[in-house]
Amino acid sequence: MSAGRPILRAGMCPRHGATSAALAAAALLSGCAAFSPDAGIGPVRQTVQQRLGQPVQLPHTDAEQAAAQQQAQALLAQPLSADDAVRLALLNNRGLRAALHDVAIADAERVAAGRLPNPGFSFGRTRRGDEREIERGLHFSLGRLITLPLASEAATRRQAQAQAQVAGQALQLAHDTRRAWVQAVAAEEALHYSGQVLRAAQASAELARRMAQVGNFNALQQAREQAFSADAALAAARAQQARLAARERLVRLLGLWGEPAARLQLPTRLPPLPQADALQLERPDIEQQAIAQRLDVQAARAGAQQLAGSLGLGRASRFVNLLELGVVRNSSNEEPTERGWELSLELPLFDGGAGVARAEGLYGQALHRAAETAVNARSEVREAYGAWRSAYDIARHQRDEVLPLQARIAEQNLLRYNGMLIGVFELLADARAQIGGVNTAIESLRDFWLAQADLDMALIGKPAAGGALPASSAAAAPAAEAGH
Repeated sequence: MSAGRPILRAGMCPRHGATSAALAAAALLSGCAAFSPDAGIGPVRQTVQQRLGQPVQLPHTDAEQAAAQQQAQALLAQPLSADDAVRLALLNNRGLRAALHDVAIADAERVAAGRLPNPGFSFGRTRRGDEREIERGLHFSLGRLITLPLASEAATRRQAQAQAQVAGQALQLAHDTRRAWVQAVAAEEALHYSGQVLRAAQASAELARRMAQVGNFNALQQAREQAFSADAALAAARAQQARLAARERLVRLLGLWGEPAARLQLPTRLPPLPQADALQLERPDIEQQAIAQRLDVQAARAGAQQLAGSLGLGRASRFVNLLELGVVRNSSNEEPTERGWELSLELPLFDGGAGVARAEGLYGQALHRAAETAVNARSEVREAYGAWRSAYDIARHQRDEVLPLQARIAEQNLLRYNGMLIGVFELLADARAQIGGVNTAIESLRDFWLAQADLDMALIGKPAAGGALPASSAAAAPAAEAGH
């Protein structure tokens, strides 16, 4: 009579003291793996708030999202500042809300990796003539039990990486929103100024037409005034289109649609250029600051550390993953019950160390990518700082030199007009010459605030940088090594 092979891969029988002790230790380890009270989003909130320097909320639960809707309504009740726009985007952007679920998923995977695998039960009944045989088995992976601490540590690192990536996405959203706000407000200001120019051009063209009717203006002079009016109308139409496009970009980032999008109010002018003493213009240590706090550099470093831990897991699981400990109990209606135990171990003779070699390759790859991320971070922050400094110098030159000179010229021409030294059309011609200077001043101020946002983002880093370990690779490495 042949008996089957039901096994118990971890001791479930109180007669086996060593196996029961192993189970008790595993149960203690699994009891430490509990769900985070906030699904692991707390560190993301803390990172975003620390980097932005302002209180932020990242709603995840239904109650938090309901409260976020009320806060969004309050923010939309008044003209939206740049900081309020960032706050509204973090409250209301659906893409960010979807990314927060990645953190909750990583938290669940961490809990699953830190708990015992589910046991299995098998039951079989065979019959041969009058003989009946019943086989029962309760099996449990002893290899998973031995590597449980390493697997739990790897899952904790993956959760930290997911938190860093989502925090980077939130900061990227804040950066994009601030840029979109600057562009939208600048477009509002340019549209308002182009409307003033158009009204003045239309009045000039109408005056030229009437003067031509009474014979005080020739056809060439009238055509010039009409051409200027036509150009002003074209510039106003372009400003209207630019304003619409900039506003819609901002609306998308804020996650608005329908009636809330229609109620969005923006300031009519950009914030003034800060004084030099309010800014730290010289920053010799900006590269070191970027390396110390950029999220992509931290993610690349964490990815390399995670792969180092996975390498240790692969070396351990290579020998113990397929270790099986079983308790045998077979019964038959013709023979006494058969009891015993068995231990099986698959010898890793033919894998050639492929799993460990793969982990070592991934680790070396992560080290080089981390170094590449650091090199790119230094270059990006230098580039952003140079653009910011140049934008400030240009905007300050427009504010302190160009605009005062144009105002002085306009004042002198007005005095000449009041003294009847020049006519109205000479005065209008001088005003037209100042149009380009005003538009340049608006663009210079806009470029400075855009450069300020880019410099802030360069000091934070980009999400999902090349040095960061992709989630698929992080999940696949332990799985591949477990096969050996």
